[in-house]
Amino acid sequence: MVARDDSPGSVTLADVARRARVSPATASRVINGSTKPVAEGLRERVLKAVADLRYVPNAHAQNLARAGRSVVGVIVHDVSDPYFAEITRGLQRVASAHGQLLVICNSYRDPARELEYVALLRAQRAGALVLAGSGYHDAVFTRQLNAHLTAFTDGGGRVAVIGRHELVGAAVLPENEHGGHALGGHVCALGHKKIGVLAGPRQLTTTTDRLTGLKRACAEHGVPLPPRRIVYSDFTRDGGAAAAAALLDAEPSLTAIVALNDAMAVGALATLRERGIAVPDRVSVVGFDDMPIARDVTPALTTVRLPLVEMGERAMYLALSRTEEGHVERAAAEVVWRDSCVAPPA
Repeated sequence: MVARDDSPGSVTLADVARRARVSPATASRVINGSTKPVAEGLRERVLKAVADLRYVPNAHAQNLARAGRSVVGVIVHDVSDPYFAEITRGLQRVASAHGQLLVICNSYRDPARELEYVALLRAQRAGALVLAGSGYHDAVFTRQLNAHLTAFTDGGGRVAVIGRHELVGAAVLPENEHGGHALGGHVCALGHKKIGVLAGPRQLTTTTDRLTGLKRACAEHGVPLPPRRIVYSDFTRDGGAAAAAALLDAEPSLTAIVALNDAMAVGALATLRERGIAVPDRVSVVGFDDMPIARDVTPALTTVRLPLVEMGERAMYLALSRTEEGHVERAAAEVVWRDSCVAPPA
């Protein structure tokens, strides 16, 4: 029979967890001083097991773990997209002020890639995660992502999201539905009855929320918005150009085009210019987000302003604080009226 070596240094974390009748993750949270709450009874059992077994933590491993906590992982759809570039400015501003290093990951709206990034950042001992892209209408993916995020927070990590998700963590929610309703109300109030919509990808909650607000405004003004006047495409300039072309081919009598982001609106302006259709004299165009380029295109773009940089700042504060899970902060949306939208031609 081989005798067990109970000398200091030979006892492992697993031994402590077994002695305390808790999971290794719980034992680790108590020993390493995690911010994740642990019930007092469990904490006392772990500490007693540590004393009984004379457990000495591996100093090198602890130092590595603590070093990693100065890293914040940020998952965006595409940081070259002006929407995410503005949000990232806010994230970076707060992270730098708190001595945090950002690791930016582009998912390109691929849910499987988002799962991979969360697993990688967890393995690299990032201290916090910020998910800055839209949520998905995908229950299976949401359950899978929540499982990864729960494991991350159980290990002491913190999570913040921007946009409507059904995920663990704190959230900054832009008022997309309110913005869509306000924008639709202004367009309808000018007298437009034939409105076309350039919508983003169907599976994104951002698309759903903005379109829901717009539809509600049209219904309140008695303006029809049949499915044939809504074209779904990518939230990009080229996506907007292609969607506008399809919309104009199907409905040449439109007097207004509502794009659910500014990049699509810029694409629509290009298509209208190529076809010799005057904006806003013949067709009005509006966007959403108020990207910096919205002021510089001709004509200047009527749009919905979201405080994108501030949204990034607030999300980073949430990720670095001990804000309780489920905390929600809302980011206001307001219509910015410029030259691209006027009353329809008589």
